[in-house]
Amino acid sequence: MTLARPLSGKYSSDAVIVVENLSMSYDGCIIQEQLNFTVNHNDIFIIMGNSGSGKSTLLRAMTGLKQPDQGDIFYACNSYRSGSKPSASGDSQYSYSDSEQKSRAPEASSRHTDEKDKYESHSDYQSYWQSPNAIKHKIMQQFGVMFQNGALFSSMTLLENVSLRLSETTKYSAMRIRKIASLKLALVGLKGFEYYYPAQISGGMQKRVSIARAMVMDPPILFFDEPSAGLDPVSSRLLDDLLLELRDSMGITMIIVTHELDSIFSIANNSIFLDHEQQTIIASGDPHSLLQENTHPHVQAFLSRGKELPGDFLQMKN
Repeated sequence: MTLARPLSGKYSSDAVIVVENLSMSYDGCIIQEQLNFTVNHNDIFIIMGNSGSGKSTLLRAMTGLKQPDQGDIFYACNSYRSGSKPSASGDSQYSYSDSEQKSRAPEASSRHTDEKDKYESHSDYQSYWQSPNAIKHKIMQQFGVMFQNGALFSSMTLLENVSLRLSETTKYSAMRIRKIASLKLALVGLKGFEYYYPAQISGGMQKRVSIARAMVMDPPILFFDEPSAGLDPVSSRLLDDLLLELRDSMGITMIIVTHELDSIFSIANNSIFLDHEQQTIIASGDPHSLLQENTHPHVQAFLSRGKELPGDFLQMKN
């Protein structure tokens, strides 16, 4: 595996994701260009901006679903190394029972040990878009993604929805898979709802199921696309509290696309603002600091809910 350090070198030692000179388009129409930012370990990092500014497109590029036109995304090797820290289930996601370990090829076990030592011993970065598919797949295995609409399977119980990835990608026994999935549901406050179907629970509960499914493999990084969309204020606040609890208790780094100001100011410690006119990042940092210190009219209009809306922006919207 070829390791690559981001060209700029301007990132903290805590950076787990480095986005460098990223440009994206659809059918030749530029969406965003020259994006440069870092996401640090344990961040709740918000991608914000007006509708149509490219927030979800950027999230797709960061999760390997859309190749950018230019630039690259680098992931700290220790954010996807083998032998991650013990999960809430008491296991590493790469640990096996005795019988499962025996079923693995000896060369695979040796390779696992070698890779574990290699990933734990250095702090370099791995390019995603310049890597071969095998490395891309390994990096993607360390993501958890919560899609905007939840994307739950209506014909499956909540337990089956959460269990699906474990069933498809691991050699765990059925009993162990049920145990892990049940624990994830309990972590998001849904103990006792394992055998309900999505249609039998509220929208807020469905969002929690989606979070449980996203974290079933104990990924160090979670991505969210509008997690509180469609929720009432109380459910949205409860979801914010859950994300903070998961970040603090499990050390998960979160990247969230949202335009919900209450959530932004409640949970975020870092952010970027994508501007639809300049088609690039025009502000970055703690949202509270941006509201107090950033003077760009579009940033102020967004963060103040239009109280500082410039006249030309208002005319354009009308």
